[in-house]
Amino acid sequence: MAEKGAVSISSGDLTARIAPLGAELLSLTDAEGRELMSDGDPAFWSGRAPILFPIVGRLRDDQYRLGDRSYGLPQHGFARRLDFTVTAQDPDAVRFRLVDTPETQAVYPFAFVLDMAFHLDGPRLTMIATIGNPGSAPMPASFGFHPAFAWPLPYGAPREDHGITFAEDEPAALRAIVPGGLIGQETIPSPVKDRTLMLDDALFANDALIWDRLKSRALRYGASTGPAIDIAFPDTEWLGVWTKPGARFVCIEPWAGMADPEGFDGDFTEKPGVFIIAPGESCSFRMIVTLKEN
Repeated sequence: MAEKGAVSISSGDLTARIAPLGAELLSLTDAEGRELMSDGDPAFWSGRAPILFPIVGRLRDDQYRLGDRSYGLPQHGFARRLDFTVTAQDPDAVRFRLVDTPETQAVYPFAFVLDMAFHLDGPRLTMIATIGNPGSAPMPASFGFHPAFAWPLPYGAPREDHGITFAEDEPAALRAIVPGGLIGQETIPSPVKDRTLMLDDALFANDALIWDRLKSRALRYGASTGPAIDIAFPDTEWLGVWTKPGARFVCIEPWAGMADPEGFDGDFTEKPGVFIIAPGESCSFRMIVTLKEN
């Protein structure tokens, strides 16, 4: 676990620990100290909650084209692998900042400021990513949250009783990831029944489930008994849900962007999910996590 220099904040109802490396949420515990996040078992996946910037998912051949030049970026971009600086801290809140460097400019030729703010208020954790463009050219980017919650949650219900209940009906077909990590052209029927996706390892045999025609901007994760986790993501249009079969976590991932579609060979600015930030402007993405009694 990337714990070096980790910052702890608390509201009494919740305690969070965040690492400067990637501004990654490492731990979220309730008032009794019960862990709501992944155990980070490296046999499955050692991540906890990486920040995805300036891309979400994988690029075709891990390359993108911008004008007449090509650049290489690894899956989910570079923010999760870089150290952020703490710019503000209180007992219940902390803010981290990442700015461009010659190394980031070599693979992503833009000036940027990425602020990650975490604030606890009672049983609620609010995470806000703010991406600013201090440069003189329009800046294309994508962004995503990738938190891994404990599956099962630490309240006694068996793993097979856990599900995700969406705020709205979600009848639209889903997208699937094909070998190579790209978005396939084929769709799969929605496994959501009566607004609920009951979690099962078989759902993830071929990687993540991806909603690209999502109506909901909120959901509840948990079992029919015991506390559950309400998640709101008012600023993101796509959602990924992922685990590895047998793992003790499920990732619930609001995205503003996604992997390259299979066969995509256009300019990065034309890639589905890429947004453009004008010079001197910024945009923000919120994810609000609330521990609720069922």
